[in-house]
Amino acid sequence: MEKIVTIGMIKEAAETIKDSIKRTPVIECPTLFEKTGNRVFFKLENLQKTGSFKIRGAMNKIMNLTDNEKSHGVIASSAGNHAQGVALGATALGIKSTIVMPGTAPLSKVIATKGYGAEVVQVGTVYDDAYEKACELQKETGATFLHPFDDPYVIAGQGTIGLEILEDIEDVDIVLVPIGGGGICSGIAKAIKSLKPSTKIVGVEPANAASMMEAVREGHPCTIKTSPTIADGIAVARAGELTCKMISKYVDEIVTVTEDEIAKGILFLLEKSKVLAEGAGASTVAAVLSGKIKEKDKKVCCVISGGNADINAVERIINKALILEGRKAEINVELQDKTGELEKLLKILAENKANILRINQSMYRADAKINSQVATIAIECKDADHRDSIINKIKEVGYHLM
Repeated sequence: MEKIVTIGMIKEAAETIKDSIKRTPVIECPTLFEKTGNRVFFKLENLQKTGSFKIRGAMNKIMNLTDNEKSHGVIASSAGNHAQGVALGATALGIKSTIVMPGTAPLSKVIATKGYGAEVVQVGTVYDDAYEKACELQKETGATFLHPFDDPYVIAGQGTIGLEILEDIEDVDIVLVPIGGGGICSGIAKAIKSLKPSTKIVGVEPANAASMMEAVREGHPCTIKTSPTIADGIAVARAGELTCKMISKYVDEIVTVTEDEIAKGILFLLEKSKVLAEGAGASTVAAVLSGKIKEKDKKVCCVISGGNADINAVERIINKALILEGRKAEINVELQDKTGELEKLLKILAENKANILRINQSMYRADAKINSQVATIAIECKDADHRDSIINKIKEVGYHLM
């Protein structure tokens, strides 16, 4: 029998899981109206239990297991968010759970998964490595395998987000949804297209792991070569069979976002909306900020799928985003090796309102003249224009930038 997901299944899932999840809010972001000409809203699944939408699908699947399936325990593979959903749901029902995660999964997600009561096994570097190991363990133990995205009950659980979006923004024109394996995008697309077919659904993938875009192009799932991405929650090398079919049918467009664009999305959410999103969660905002949505005068909803960010990584990501926006910069200035030269340069920086973060002066540069040193100075600026004006002023005075 062919696996299908119906609007009835999604509505039933909403009833099944309503006491086990949070009804997450939708907020508007006025700043993006100025930037895009659209009213942009955020569906904040980062505020969901376990910090991600994954609890919806995991809980719906677990609550639909037979008593026999429950008795053997459950096993799942996950980059982190599905892991936490399965662990929490299984523990709540007294079911043993084993989760296989990539060795590169953020430590915060590993610790959280263990904290929800699961046994964690780590292997490989990407989700697909964990999936293969989970399949091996499933055969050895007889545990019930809970697929993170290619399962009708999981997809139906994620589809409940679509129902909530339509309840909160009845006249929504465009909905952007992250795509990894395709579970959340399939579910939301099915729900919204069933009730409001005119709404455009846009899937968003990291350019470094655009497996669904390739699957839709080829007409079937295929394994692609991925590169590391800060959107680890949607770093999937092979899309699902069922999700590929559903996305081909219900999703109007798939766009990709670069690592730099995702970093800017994370910074924007933190700074403008006080929302902490992980890379996958910020991918939809990254698509809007980078001009992937061409329409104007529309109501646009970005699904912020999760907020389980590795704090150590967040620091690096924010720093990179600030550099990309011209708000931080490192300049290398060649100075004559004599008393007072650094002081003159620092005076220019002070007069031009540059905040100095770090200074290093060295003559150990092959490209430096014999009687000179190179001052490497990290500065903080208002924006890219301010940065450029500072650099131009240094050049006007006669200094050589290296």
